Amino acid sequence: MDIEKIESKFKSTKDGKCAESPNGMISTAFPNATDAGIEILMKGGNAVDAACASALALGVCEPQASGLGGQTMMLIFTGKKVKAIDGSSRAPSLAHSKAIYKGDRSIGYRATTVPSTPATLWYVHNRYGRLKWQEILNPAIRIADEGYPITELQRRLQKREIKEFKKIESRSGAKYFLKNGKPYKVGDIFKQPELASLLRRLAEKGVKEFYQGKVAKQIDADMRENGGLLRYDDLSLIPWPIVRRPLKREFRGLIIHTMPPPGAGRTLLFTLLMLDELPPKIFIKDKNKQCYLLAKVFRKAFLEREDRPFDPNFYPQLSEKQMLNKKYARQCISDILAKVDKTILPTLVTDDELRGETTHLSVIDSEGMAVSLTQSIEKVYGSKAAAEGLGFLYNNYLIDFEYNMVSHPFYLRPNAVPWATVAPSLIFNEEKLWMAVGSPGSERIFSTIAQFLINIIDKNMSMDKAMLEPRMHCSLGGLVSLEVERFPGSLIGFLEDKGYRIDAREPYSFYLGAIHAVIKKHDGSGFQGVAEVRRDGTAGGY
Repeated sequence: MDIEKIESKFKSTKDGKCAESPNGMISTAFPNATDAGIEILMKGGNAVDAACASALALGVCEPQASGLGGQTMMLIFTGKKVKAIDGSSRAPSLAHSKAIYKGDRSIGYRATTVPSTPATLWYVHNRYGRLKWQEILNPAIRIADEGYPITELQRRLQKREIKEFKKIESRSGAKYFLKNGKPYKVGDIFKQPELASLLRRLAEKGVKEFYQGKVAKQIDADMRENGGLLRYDDLSLIPWPIVRRPLKREFRGLIIHTMPPPGAGRTLLFTLLMLDELPPKIFIKDKNKQCYLLAKVFRKAFLEREDRPFDPNFYPQLSEKQMLNKKYARQCISDILAKVDKTILPTLVTDDELRGETTHLSVIDSEGMAVSLTQSIEKVYGSKAAAEGLGFLYNNYLIDFEYNMVSHPFYLRPNAVPWATVAPSLIFNEEKLWMAVGSPGSERIFSTIAQFLINIIDKNMSMDKAMLEPRMHCSLGGLVSLEVERFPGSLIGFLEDKGYRIDAREPYSFYLGAIHAVIKKHDGSGFQGVAEVRRDGTAGGY
């Protein structure tokens, strides 16, 4: 890897997808949220201040992916240490496997866990931030009050999800996020006055108001009215996020820090451990064989996660060394290359092919503090049910629990946490912070980040070029999703001959993740950022 070459080839773009600056950089999934982060940095806020402001803004202007009703996880580099912030939501006390019918798990009031995003952002801001809480919420309040123009992507997603919105008897989600029951038009200004009022209350009274004050009582009443499971006690007992030790491993001489369980950084690291056993040139040769290799590696990494589920709250049965054993990774990649993989992998359609969405932001400030943050309400537009009078969507994280195997670490029980697929990551070169990176995309997160890193580290691409490269994913069930027009025409038949099913996606597919990454240049001369062309985001600094 030639870092000087990688950084020198980077080119900014007028659309804000690729940007450079001398004094810090932030990349988020929506222009208004990026502007919120830049505003906070210019006021003297640090990376945590900017990340919290942008995360709250994303909940306003990217409601299909996150919001106050969801959960948030992140990695923070304080300048001295990397900390993993586990902001998992919790199952309500009334939630148990016999109370949740299959249809309830993905849509409606009974699908939601206790929202943890407000508690998580409040906690990290108070512990690591610099500015006042009210200043952090001001951009989100302003966006909710003044509105923002609906994008083509948002209109497309509203059209796609309209039938799901209409399944909710109260039509609460449709009331807030559709226009008279129909999708908004591109360019329509979308205002959210009730959400703005809620954010003002949180700015004035803190998040205690959300969990133990009038807001908590409103949520309780709304849930009782609509047959939901959340109660005031569930909200009042939500714990602060847990500060965990991040997982870390070496890849091509770089140190990758990422999210420990219940997040999925382990899956990303196991993928990279297997690939680290191969010479970089293997990704520059035959494209068909490259894709076939990646498909097998992605399946193996996901199978490793499925076979050895791990919840640090209840089942600390595996050490980090056992989870990410280099010798085992070497054996796995040897089996793959020898074409005698001993693991029988399923070929049926699995739930991991059907899961939801998230959002991600990355920021590094002028002092070298960094945040890689991923948050979600699970599926696109969450449960499609919204909190009456409060203007935010409830999540549908009850879909992410185990319902059949009682011994499974993520079996549904009161106060349990859902099994997450997020992998916010920080990358160091010779003990110096180099990159903050992450992606939305549910089970596609780890494969998206892995391909981005391969393009940079093994192919010496600049970030802007690496983000544009064609992308693929292989599910545990053997379904290969790929931007079919951007790969060799012979690839489809090649993979089908190997027994894989094909999920043809359009060029620059929304489905295949969204890189939001920031680099602190190795010579200290400034910062570079990219925001995914497959989504609405931008990168920027000052």
